[in-house]
Amino acid sequence: MPDVDLITVNEQSSIRIAGSSVLYFDPFHIETSELDADIVFFTHGHYDHFSPEDIDKVASGNALFVVPWKILKELKDTGVSEDRIIAIKPGENKKITDRKGNTVNVEAVPAYNKVKPFHPKMQKWCGYVVSLDDTRFYIAGDTDALKENEDIKCDVEFIPIGGTYTMNYKEAAAFTNILKPDVVIPIHYGTIVGEKAYGERFEELIDKDIRVVHKL
Repeated sequence: MPDVDLITVNEQSSIRIAGSSVLYFDPFHIETSELDADIVFFTHGHYDHFSPEDIDKVASGNALFVVPWKILKELKDTGVSEDRIIAIKPGENKKITDRKGNTVNVEAVPAYNKVKPFHPKMQKWCGYVVSLDDTRFYIAGDTDALKENEDIKCDVEFIPIGGTYTMNYKEAAAFTNILKPDVVIPIHYGTIVGEKAYGERFEELIDKDIRVVHKL
């Protein structure tokens, strides 16, 4: 079973995973400047996922950045040098070696709205499946439940449940029951959008052999 004590969810989809490498996803409203990130991932360019002031709180001068092609320029405009940036699009796999010499396998997967206008498919924004220390983490990004993602294999799933801009908690639960991770962590609710109670409602719909961990 994955060690969930190594996982922090700060707010929205702001995730920190600490293992042999320290990974951040969409850092947002970071309270302390740890500067401990080895790799920082961004799913897309909305302000609550791509926050330059929070980049400065997590990333040392040696950190690497994984970013969808569509927001490559935005990241470079923050002062990050291009040799520290790995641009990616859905369907691509990359092996990334960080400053410690650790190799992290990264798979970019689709993340978009099927009907809603907030996250168009044409933007090629990303979710990620990241393998670290023999654990596969799926970070869904801002997305609906997509047919093309139903074959994702993961040990830990981070799934948005707030509705409005993403799938709602009912849709997220149905999607999670298809994926069958060992652990699911609901995100993207309880602050900007989605009631805090959605976390408990989500858990009620999850198959009993999947462990639900609440980090928000």
